[in-house]
Amino acid sequence: MGEDRGAVWIVGRNAIDLMVTMVADELAEGMHLSPTDLLPRFVASRTGKLLYDEISKLRRSGPSDIADMCEAEIRA
Repeated sequence: MGEDRGAVWIVGRNAIDLMVTMVADELAEGMHLSPTDLLPRFVASRTGKLLYDEISKLRRSGPSDIADMCEAEIRA
């Protein structure tokens, strides 16, 4: 039973990592930056941290919504 929970955690983490990549790509395109340069900035942002927080439920949002949220954070 413990192995099943570990597998679910890994799949969930991979899904979040994919979402982070998609958001970084969208942000980079809109901000005319390289996704490689923007990725660490996004992960370190408040929005990026919330994406990895299970309590926030931000992962239920789509990449465009998350990118908009992060862009608003950057501009503030």
